[in-house]
Amino acid sequence: MEKICIISASVRKGRESHKAALYIRNLLKDKYRIEARLLDLMTYNFPLFEERLKYLESPSAEIMDFAEKVRESDGVIMVVPEYNGGYPASIKNIIDLLTDEWRRKPVAFVVVSNGHFAGSQVIFALQFSLWKIRALTVSPALRIADIETSIDGDGIPADKAGMDRNASSTINELLWYIEARRKMA
Repeated sequence: MEKICIISASVRKGRESHKAALYIRNLLKDKYRIEARLLDLMTYNFPLFEERLKYLESPSAEIMDFAEKVRESDGVIMVVPEYNGGYPASIKNIIDLLTDEWRRKPVAFVVVSNGHFAGSQVIFALQFSLWKIRALTVSPALRIADIETSIDGDGIPADKAGMDRNASSTINELLWYIEARRKMA
């Protein structure tokens, strides 16, 4: 069975994107029978990036725990809000922290916004950052507009059938990348 980590990137009070992470976890469990790990960056106490993990003299237990969970996973789904056309520093921090853990790791994106553009401006920046460190970025991304009303606090979408259809496109592609990577290893 696949091991998938869902990274909930926002550490902001009153964050909305975490609802999308809950939704993805529920969909993976209910439709795909995959128990995904939810790595909520709000629960980690990461310092601002000072050095890559492999060069840190004494990394914290939290950093080592996070790195191990990413390393063990077959694939990662990053749930990222769009802030002013970009992504939050919290996700850039962990992208830069890890190196070997991202290499050839299939990574899919769920991007959200409180507007109608559904985080579309952030996708290219995320893809480029991960491409530079040799992660396998998956297309298409799931883009969720109007996050305040599209998913409730328990991760239940207002239009479940439509959201499931769109999310399944991204998840199916991630699963294809995971299988392809497994065959090439």
